[in-house]
Amino acid sequence: MATDGEETAHYDGPAGGWGSLRGISRIFGDESDRPSVVETLARQNKPGGFMCVSCAWTKPADHHRLEFCENGAKATLWELTPRRCTPEFFAEHTIAELRNWTDHDLEHQGRLTHPMRLDSASGKYVPCEWDDAFAAIGAELRALDPKATVFYTSGRASLETAYLFALFARVYGHNNLPDCSNMCHETTSVALKKLIGAGVGTVVLEDFSKCDAIFFFGQNTGQNSPRFLHTLQECVKRGVKIVTFNPIREKGLERFVNPQNPAQMLTGSSTEISCQYHQVRAGGDIAGLLGMCKHVLAADDVAKAEGRRRVLDVDFIQHHTAGFEEFAKKIRNTAWQEIEAECGLSRSQLEAAAQVYAGADRVIGIYGMGLTQHVHGFDNIGLLLNLLLMKGNIGREGAGISPIRGHSNVQGQRTVGISEKPELVPLDRIAALFGFDPPRDKGVNTVEACEGIRAGRFKAFIGLGGNFVRAIPERDAMEQAWTKMRLTVQIATKLNRSHLVNGEIAYLLPCLGRSEEDLQAGGPQAVSIEDSLSCIHGSVGKHKAASEHLKSEAAIVAGLAKATVAPNPRLQWDEWTADYARIRDLIEQTYPGMFHEFNQRLFTPGGFYKGNSARERIWKTKSGKAEFTTPKQLSAMGVGDAPGRYRLITLRSNDQFNTTIYGYSDRMRGIEGTRDVLLMNPVDIRHAGLKEGQIASLISDAEDGIERQISGLTVTPFDLPEGCIAGYYPELNGLLPLWYHDQESMTPAGKAIPVRIRP
Repeated sequence: MATDGEETAHYDGPAGGWGSLRGISRIFGDESDRPSVVETLARQNKPGGFMCVSCAWTKPADHHRLEFCENGAKATLWELTPRRCTPEFFAEHTIAELRNWTDHDLEHQGRLTHPMRLDSASGKYVPCEWDDAFAAIGAELRALDPKATVFYTSGRASLETAYLFALFARVYGHNNLPDCSNMCHETTSVALKKLIGAGVGTVVLEDFSKCDAIFFFGQNTGQNSPRFLHTLQECVKRGVKIVTFNPIREKGLERFVNPQNPAQMLTGSSTEISCQYHQVRAGGDIAGLLGMCKHVLAADDVAKAEGRRRVLDVDFIQHHTAGFEEFAKKIRNTAWQEIEAECGLSRSQLEAAAQVYAGADRVIGIYGMGLTQHVHGFDNIGLLLNLLLMKGNIGREGAGISPIRGHSNVQGQRTVGISEKPELVPLDRIAALFGFDPPRDKGVNTVEACEGIRAGRFKAFIGLGGNFVRAIPERDAMEQAWTKMRLTVQIATKLNRSHLVNGEIAYLLPCLGRSEEDLQAGGPQAVSIEDSLSCIHGSVGKHKAASEHLKSEAAIVAGLAKATVAPNPRLQWDEWTADYARIRDLIEQTYPGMFHEFNQRLFTPGGFYKGNSARERIWKTKSGKAEFTTPKQLSAMGVGDAPGRYRLITLRSNDQFNTTIYGYSDRMRGIEGTRDVLLMNPVDIRHAGLKEGQIASLISDAEDGIERQISGLTVTPFDLPEGCIAGYYPELNGLLPLWYHDQESMTPAGKAIPVRIRP
């Protein structure tokens, strides 16, 4: 950490409070001050209202007067901007020119208003009619081998749209259905599925009112899911101990002022969230977790020898788990010196954290991409799961494992069929419903799609939302490969970088936002989403559409499908678009266990729970039990340490959601006016012969012979573990090799990228 007296970029205030209100008001004043926008915010995340397009945190039945956070308000205001990106704008600018614009400036042009196609002669987008776009895209797709196409989904699309998109892909003839989960929480889906038989977290909101301790790993609640802070504040008030492991001291897990608490706002008093905060080295969580397990096992040994109550839940381990003895042997054979060296924490720090765990009856483990985005991210999650299993903290009230998803419906899309893995989809049921034989071969995930595009195997890309080209690793090489495709189609609300890197034929299709009224032949429509805690919520947009030329995402998918696949009386694209309730009936028939009485339960306050077998201690694993894992290494890195090599952590700012950049204020880290920064421990700055404010470059050091470089970064002192540096995503994605990903899930390893610094 920074030594005493050394000044680093920082923020003295808490999360929430007046700073949060100022952040909202800045975007509000810049984007819109219309009464209808205020009405939309008032309905946000409430039963029967509009479900936020930002984070995936749950929407409680017992809601607050205002159930939105700073980033949620920014996302809504950004969507409801009065700015319009019209055909006149595209007539003034070539695509080549727009590629030089920043991410912020592109989206700041406002909402797309008309369907557009690429005019190769002028190098510009020109307007086209919807029917012409569908017909042309359909003709191109019919001329291609379906398996040479990729259908990508971002996290914002509804369950209804995602279901139709997956159905379209399979009727067309492929399972190439990567989604943004592949870039963030696919490690969760793979690890939890293999180890406890359910690929999502086991915790529900009520568990937070019954737990005794919460352990956080690599999840920045204050910036990525701020409404969760209300729940954590209530936990702290009733005596729950919260222990955090994160390389960076994030304000949301240190102190919180509730903007809806007049007393806190007037007095400035804050709630201390974490009772312990450990700045683990990036990639050092396996070692840190193993150290905690080592102390718990040692405490159990003492209790057993003295005839006291055991620390371990011996009965649970015996009847519900497999692999414990091998893991216990690994614990005993691993020296504390090895553990301390890798995680960057002392034995006493790890024992203090483990003592909280050992003394708590019911514990919840929380994690984010700080665990998933590593070469050995699977082992990160496995070790956290091991810790919880040691005391039976899976499958009972007030306890469990809870990955916090980033995008509002990314988890739900996987639930309703967006998967490249055919074994995860009820294909036999789909075949019976629609009278066709779905493809049974494995499709491609995000990394595999990128590899295929680089190799020239894929000829078409359909993007349902998102900013794929900007979000993926190996950006420069991927942009060059992208232009070799025959067809690229992007469905979007605003202009972004991915729309400017095109195939030979390209279309930009504008869609309604979730906050807007969706009027179809059957009347106003509702959609549904799934939150991080596996609850399903209905959402109704009521704001007037940004343009009369927009179509809903579901209508666009149906239009593309109708123009592409052969007629089939069971594929009622027009009828489904007219009435989304009919799509929900299909979801119910396809997944009856999770979605029974779907339409009747759509607006259940707090959502309806889809269920989780591991929560019931039904282990759908190969052994029929929850699996302990034994790591082969203590580091989550894919390469070892070397002189001059640093571990780069990619971050989102306080003024950002995924690749959407609202502005240049990272208030809660004390960084203003720029995103071109290189955050370093002051000790590392001195040892590297650098100075604060110096301009430097980062060079990829992944030992593959390829030089990747990002230049123009300002050296900025920051409180980080020595050997770890940080900077912003997606600007630094170009340093991440495509092959540098979790070994089990292929999730890009963006939280400890090996790099060198070039002054």
